[in-house]
Amino acid sequence: MWALLVLIGAASVSAHLQDLSFDGQKVFRVLPQNDEQVEILNFLASIMEVDFWQPDSVTLVRPKMQVDFRVEAEKSFDVEGLLKESGMEYQVLIDNLQAALDAQFDSKARTASHSYEKYNDWDTIAAWTADIAAQNPDLVSRSVIGETYEGRPMYLLKMGKSGPNKKAIFMDCGFHAREWISPAFCQWFVKEAVETYGKDTVMTTLLDKLDFYVLPVVNIDGYVYTWTKDRMWRKTRSKNAGSVCIGTDPNRNMDAGWCTLGASDSPCASTYCGSAPESEKETKALADFIRGHLSTIKAYLTIHSYSQLLLFPYSYTYNLPSNYEELNSIAKAASKELASLYNTKYTYGPGATTIYPAAGGSDDWAYDQGIKYSFTFELRDTGRHGFLLPESQIKPTCEETLLAIKYIANYVLEHLY
Repeated sequence: MWALLVLIGAASVSAHLQDLSFDGQKVFRVLPQNDEQVEILNFLASIMEVDFWQPDSVTLVRPKMQVDFRVEAEKSFDVEGLLKESGMEYQVLIDNLQAALDAQFDSKARTASHSYEKYNDWDTIAAWTADIAAQNPDLVSRSVIGETYEGRPMYLLKMGKSGPNKKAIFMDCGFHAREWISPAFCQWFVKEAVETYGKDTVMTTLLDKLDFYVLPVVNIDGYVYTWTKDRMWRKTRSKNAGSVCIGTDPNRNMDAGWCTLGASDSPCASTYCGSAPESEKETKALADFIRGHLSTIKAYLTIHSYSQLLLFPYSYTYNLPSNYEELNSIAKAASKELASLYNTKYTYGPGATTIYPAAGGSDDWAYDQGIKYSFTFELRDTGRHGFLLPESQIKPTCEETLLAIKYIANYVLEHLY
């Protein structure tokens, strides 16, 4: 078997990124049963390009853990042979990635303009932030909190009725470039707030008594790159000194157990922690804004995909947060709210034990800044489509997630500190 592995590795790395059709690429799901099978996956990753979807690095793979990964078309046959030979339990989640990619765009709303039921590119989202603020001046204002590595403005929407001494909730989307359902949710949330204000009692109360800061896309450069060059890109687009590899994982770049567990110090890794905490302009702008508003921000919500999880601190340590019981009960109730609409099942708990350890995440960082209600959502699905969730699922995904967000926001409002 090891001879087969060496053969697979021989012709590998050069083909990457020259031709970004994903034709024939496969996504496998495997369930390694023991350390030897974990070792086979580690070796596989060391000799060829393997894009780990879940967990996001081979270093996090443990026996009995479900692992989803993508391989190049010309390697998929060999990889499948290897999995068979090793006796590893596996299935092909996505047989042809290009077909799955094309199938994302199944929305009826094929308009050139902005739509809440399709994936919008960055230019469309940027124009939308200006429009929604212009159309709803009593509820929405737009500001710029910084700019990206490539010089794009980072737009932040502030929502709420103006009033004295208001506390706030901060929500961001689009940390990881390929998680397209995430920015779709931030847009949906803003739409629901402006459309249901004055009609829905919960939303009206929330906007009267709280402000919401919504950052529709954190990693804008990466998001643009997923539209123009590589749909599977995850990181930022900054250059790394002394390396040809581009980008940092912005959700490993915060000063929370930075670059310890579940983050890599290799610039070529998908979980690269960066050269220092907040080395990325995007994470620094986000952190600076929150630090500047710590007296008012009482909750932090960050939206990712996929896995259907509702996580809270900690991810960089197995230690539990001091208000663990409270956070766990909020997550439990919010997950129940979410499931009430389409019966979508979410798993909830502290990040490190619920999925895997990961240092440098924004939720842990916000919590350590004193924001005691800090949550990460991993939206649909559990891997059938992975990062390529079809547009026909945007509406149901956003509708159910909104129920959980409203529950958390209402809880925060009733427990201001």
